Amino acid sequence: MEKLSQKQIHNLSDEDLMEHFQAGYEQAFNILVSRFKDRLHNFLYRYTHNHQDCEDLVQETFLRVYRSKHSYERIAKFSTWMYTIALNLAKSLYKKKQRMTTVTIHEDESDPDDRPMKIEDTNILQDDSLHEKMCMDELEKALMELSEDFREVVVLRDIQQLAYDEIAEITDIPMGTVKSRINRGRAQLQSLLKNHVYPETISA
Repeated sequence: MEKLSQKQIHNLSDEDLMEHFQAGYEQAFNILVSRFKDRLHNFLYRYTHNHQDCEDLVQETFLRVYRSKHSYERIAKFSTWMYTIALNLAKSLYKKKQRMTTVTIHEDESDPDDRPMKIEDTNILQDDSLHEKMCMDELEKALMELSEDFREVVVLRDIQQLAYDEIAEITDIPMGTVKSRINRGRAQLQSLLKNHVYPETISA
């Protein structure tokens, strides 16, 4: 494979980078990690709502990408292939945790410092960035109250902004089911967040 300059390699598509990585060009993998690590972290945190689990899953996803590079075929977008790996790992971890312990998504009532955030009147929040942070905190809490089926498609569509067909491929469910779950998930989120500003990232 023709050797490329630094500028050329950085301008390659994700799929071209994978081909170079499969050919033994290690820097191509590093560029892919740089491109996707924040987006992958964003997705996995909103799926797990646990920083340590999220960090572990991000590392494990890239490790799987590295080890399984030759199983990737260009008929699929690289991002679709990678998110499929990440989602399967997250689901496996979730099921393992369910077997190990009973996890509650609610606050610990025995701990007076562990209380859900309540916004009595958002008009008193003069700092827009603080207001936005509080809304995102409420969104993340609400996401964890959705069923796993609804949460994964809402995050992929509204947080990661993936196309419906890509979500269908990642989750291995029909397009109609994807759209139905997204609509139902959004409706549940709107109900959970009815007393708060509904972030623009969650849209029809």
